[in-house]
Amino acid sequence: MLYPTAFHTQDLSQYSFLVTGGAGFIGSNLVDYLLHHHAKRVVVLDNLANGFYQNIREYEQFDNFRFIEGDIRNLYTCQQACKGIDYVLHQAALGSVPRSIANPADTNAVNVGGFINVMLACRDNGVKRLVYASSSNVYGDSKNLPKVEHIIGNPLSPYGVSKLAKEMYAQVFAQTYGMEIIGLRYFNVFGYRQNPKAQYAAVIPLFMEAVLTNTPPTIFGTGEQTRDFTFIENVVQANIKCLFATHPEAVNQVYNVAVGESTSVNQLFAIIQQKAGTHLTPVYKDKRQGDIQDSLADISKIKQLVGYQPTVRIEQGLERTLEWYKTHFLPQLL
Repeated sequence: MLYPTAFHTQDLSQYSFLVTGGAGFIGSNLVDYLLHHHAKRVVVLDNLANGFYQNIREYEQFDNFRFIEGDIRNLYTCQQACKGIDYVLHQAALGSVPRSIANPADTNAVNVGGFINVMLACRDNGVKRLVYASSSNVYGDSKNLPKVEHIIGNPLSPYGVSKLAKEMYAQVFAQTYGMEIIGLRYFNVFGYRQNPKAQYAAVIPLFMEAVLTNTPPTIFGTGEQTRDFTFIENVVQANIKCLFATHPEAVNQVYNVAVGESTSVNQLFAIIQQKAGTHLTPVYKDKRQGDIQDSLADISKIKQLVGYQPTVRIEQGLERTLEWYKTHFLPQLL
């Protein structure tokens, strides 16, 4: 059980949940929370393109768990998955800025077209509320720091465009069809089950792999670019609290989900090295196209309207993540 602390006060045994992308990094953590807090039913929809069945294999023992291998680009599949569902946590997506630059059509088809299918299925099946994953990439070339929800720039990648399009479609669907929809702009999420072997792996799992195999990692740019690194437990909290938020203005909003603290990539690797006891020298390469220089979130809106309060700061999160990789990934990495 990854999350013994409850972020809800409702009786989850009264409700059924669908987690799209539930075999992936963030999705499987949400599934873990819901099942261990006695949800009536948890359905996972995933095509296993990015997710791994091993992330959810342990839940086969739960009578209230169901896995559907399917693609959100298929409307019928989404309609079937939403039957009898009260709440949807939509995590299915094609992530990564570099991937979107290499293949913008697939990014759009999944992140925009697939999201429309999920919203249509929610509408047609009377889902109470949909909470979906957006991204800090919607801020694009905005120089404003910290990032506040109502001030965005021009997206710098097809991925950023796809996430902004999701937010716009969500607003229109909510207004047009009377739906309850909440978007979460994730800021550099890390933690349990994040895959360092993926083609477009994020920086923290790559750093974890580096220190566990004593191999110098690659840093793109100078390493002085900053991010608001956000431990997975904070993201789980935000999703659960948004599902059940009762503030009159909480619904049909978009929120930053972060910690509100800035850390450079160089500082990040130094912390990980200190905790791992290694002394590696990174290899520096040219900055990647579409990468932003600095990112820091203002989280006052989600605190005020949803009651979100980040409980795990970066050092504690990295420590817990490193221990998880030692236990679960080290045998595979060596």
